[in-house]
Amino acid sequence: MAVLSRIAAVGFILAIPIFLLTTNVRFLASDTSFYERGFRKYDAAEATGVALPDLDRAAGELVAYFENDALTLRIIVTQDGQEVSLYNSRETAHMQDVKSLMRVVYRLNEVSLAFILAYVTAVFLWSGERPMRTLALQAMAGVGVGAVALLALGAFALAGFDQAWTKFHELVFNNDLWRLNPATDHLIQMFPERFWEEATVIVAVLTGAEALAIVAASLAYLVFSRRARTEAARDAGTGTRAVRPASR
Repeated sequence: MAVLSRIAAVGFILAIPIFLLTTNVRFLASDTSFYERGFRKYDAAEATGVALPDLDRAAGELVAYFENDALTLRIIVTQDGQEVSLYNSRETAHMQDVKSLMRVVYRLNEVSLAFILAYVTAVFLWSGERPMRTLALQAMAGVGVGAVALLALGAFALAGFDQAWTKFHELVFNNDLWRLNPATDHLIQMFPERFWEEATVIVAVLTGAEALAIVAASLAYLVFSRRARTEAARDAGTGTRAVRPASR
């Protein structure tokens, strides 16, 4: 049982940074307003020759594609007065790979959340096996693991986002379909590298803010519980006995 308990504790510590990161990636990937703002900020309509209303609609269809069971992404837009497919065959093939990656992110998000809830409920609330102070310490350890990982990635990215972005694609994809032509391929025209650099910063900031909130809550509980235990011990050591009335 002791070994299983340690394994569960390690799983809880690792689940915290995984849950925070995948939650923020999932949130941003599902936020059509972020896509729409990016289209305007990076002049996607001019780059693609597709009107903004069509691009905005495409954003909604992209989000739906990540969440539905369709194998191929097919978005029809109007360009030069004709209805055409927004993406060519190479782009749609790459989007199948992206969808597979997003499915992994979504599953990790769900599994990490389920594990955190199960661990807190079964180990701490239901069985009372360990004090809540241990939970607070483990939560901070999880944040620490995530911080180390983010710092390592940040140090790698300092060498240049373009190099880090290229290395990321080389690691997660087993083909070169992601190598698109900015002059002809709508996918990279709609989502240039600057768009993904901004998205990475937003995910990092959100994850950092959530991690700080966990640390603050954990520290507050540790300080409060320690103070409460100290006061209880002091009261027990200096307690007074009740005075009985004199017998007649």
